[in-house]
Amino acid sequence: MALSVPALTAEAQQDTIVSRNLDEFVVRAAQVAEGSPMAKSNVTGKELQTNNFGQDVPYLISQTPSVIVTSDAGTGIGYTSFRIRGTGDSRINVTVNGVPLNDSESQTTFWVNMPDFASSTGEVQVQRGVGSSTNGAGAFGASISMMTERASMTPFFEASETAGSFGTSKTTVKGSTGLMNNLFVADARYSKMRSNGYIDRAKADVSSYYGSLTMYRDATQLKFTTFGSAETTNQAWNYVPSDYIKAGNRTYNSCGEYEENGVTKYYDQTDNYWQQHYHLSMVHSFNAYLGTSLTLHYTHGKGYYEDYKAGAKLAKFGLEPFNGTDGQTVKRTDLVRRKWMRNDFYGFVFKADYKKDFIDAIFGLGANNYEGDHFGRVIWARNYFNLSPTHEYYRNKGEKLDYNAYLKTTFATSSHTSIYADLQYRGIHYTIDGTSDKVPQLDVDTDFGFFNPKFGFNYRNGGQQAYASFAIGHREPGRNNYTDESAVEHPTYETLYDYEVGYSVAGKRWNTAVSLYYMDYDNQLIQTGRLSEIGEALTTNIKDSYRMGVELSGNVQIADWLRWQANITLSQNKIRNFVESVAAYDANWDDIAPIEVKYDKTDIAFSPSVTANNTFSVHAGGFDAGLNSVYVSRQYLDNTACRSRSIDSYFVSNATLSYTFNTKAVDDIVVGLRINNLFNEKYETSGWVSSCVVEGESTVDNRTVYDGLAVQATTNFMINIKLRIGK
Repeated sequence: MALSVPALTAEAQQDTIVSRNLDEFVVRAAQVAEGSPMAKSNVTGKELQTNNFGQDVPYLISQTPSVIVTSDAGTGIGYTSFRIRGTGDSRINVTVNGVPLNDSESQTTFWVNMPDFASSTGEVQVQRGVGSSTNGAGAFGASISMMTERASMTPFFEASETAGSFGTSKTTVKGSTGLMNNLFVADARYSKMRSNGYIDRAKADVSSYYGSLTMYRDATQLKFTTFGSAETTNQAWNYVPSDYIKAGNRTYNSCGEYEENGVTKYYDQTDNYWQQHYHLSMVHSFNAYLGTSLTLHYTHGKGYYEDYKAGAKLAKFGLEPFNGTDGQTVKRTDLVRRKWMRNDFYGFVFKADYKKDFIDAIFGLGANNYEGDHFGRVIWARNYFNLSPTHEYYRNKGEKLDYNAYLKTTFATSSHTSIYADLQYRGIHYTIDGTSDKVPQLDVDTDFGFFNPKFGFNYRNGGQQAYASFAIGHREPGRNNYTDESAVEHPTYETLYDYEVGYSVAGKRWNTAVSLYYMDYDNQLIQTGRLSEIGEALTTNIKDSYRMGVELSGNVQIADWLRWQANITLSQNKIRNFVESVAAYDANWDDIAPIEVKYDKTDIAFSPSVTANNTFSVHAGGFDAGLNSVYVSRQYLDNTACRSRSIDSYFVSNATLSYTFNTKAVDDIVVGLRINNLFNEKYETSGWVSSCVVEGESTVDNRTVYDGLAVQATTNFMINIKLRIGK
């Protein structure tokens, strides 16, 4: 029987109108409006839900311009990441309802800790370039602003089940009380996902929850929101060596591989993390022109990854040599370590919004503090009988205070033109103290202060818009730049000068847009092609580099039931006067002086010159279908533009089918099918490389190369059924 939803009283209807106005204010404070002078794309909640078969958020925004996604397990579930305009996600600012989401130290958003968050997301805005001022990590290629779903004024219950290739399954239940006593709304969701992954031993077992309690009173909204996750994934971040791929072994995973008595075995290496977020926000509208919002937030996380180290040096792990069964001193043995982290992140975000006549202004203020404990333990060592179960071999603590203030103002100079100014100051105090497994003693105590101005001009007339903008952004180094490099070679901050010009025009059934950008970097921290132990890209400062390109997009409503959307980015991503330092060894593999290779101009790693999306979508009654195709041109694994150290271009298509029907018992029943990699393309999306010269074996032009490529799944499918009671 369908859920009975009583009609709202006049008072409740008024409360609904107020709540919607307050929700609009929250969105406006965190995102930029249509007509703002910057390149951006909005992905609606309906679009997210249509494409949500369990893959992480990066995959659900991958049809917007200049976006490339990748997955360690090859399926989009587990460890996933993305790049926008060639810029990695450690340099992309991500917020949820205006609250920073990026990890403060690495500045990366770990989507493995946000499984099925799309089921609670109402809208995502992607701002390319520096974008507008926001809280948290500096935007150095893009900003992602996610808004959770608005509180439902009517009660509903929804359950969905998804199953498909590689043992993948997803269960989601969600619901809402609707507006109770014209005062409260409670919403909740729980999701559970499992997948074996396409890559060998790349399992994921993840769960997440979301809950909110919203109170409306006159012109005030008070909302408590909590969301969190638990994840256990197998490690697949070593990727697949190119030699294995050429030999046809595309699913090989070296993580946990060791040899015992001549037999190859695999240790069950896992990554485990638990995270909980808490937001308490108050929004108040003083009148039709002025409103404020204040959010207090707290995030707690803890977890570890566990791996097998064959033939490890005991001294490196703080262990004494021991006498073996043959009486010889043993200085190396196999062992298992756990690298732990525990962190707390807390602070506040405040905004005041004024909009009247020809002035539209937002003042923002925020301060956030991060405390992270990092420590390593050896939990087992072969034949080491006196090992303490809590033996630690390093411990350090990072603390980072991040604060900012900004004023964004749009001034209408006429009925068609406006000017935009956005002035932000951002300060950082960062310390790391203790011991590390790479740097014997960490003693980092550094401060940064950045002034980030942005200016723009906008013209709108009917269906036409033209804009031009200039912005300056700064970004501080991340934790890896201090802990994975020599202690005497700490990097400096980087600066971006972003020039953007755009034009769009819309008709009744079509629209098209073009954006031109020139992003000029000073001391850009560019990926070297190497990875940290957990698959994070390592970077180094490059003095002079730039990214420039054109983004073209458009859509046409060909018929009432058929729509076509497409976008393409053509770009150049270059380093000027680049000097490569190639590691060199003698015939005994002892270090000798590195070899320097100079390039007048070369391509930036992982920055393809062409990315494109093409989508046909059909909507007829309860039937929906979509065919999306993605093209990404060649990507170089390092900064030498060497074809032999690169990822081939790829063209991949995905199809989605669904049908919605109603019954007397259930308001909506949706049955869906998604086929990924429809034409069985064999492709890779990311990777790493390390090259060297060995005397008598290789040269600079014919190097000894070690690499790994992120192989993606062949044709696979997901089926879904969703039941909803209540609207």
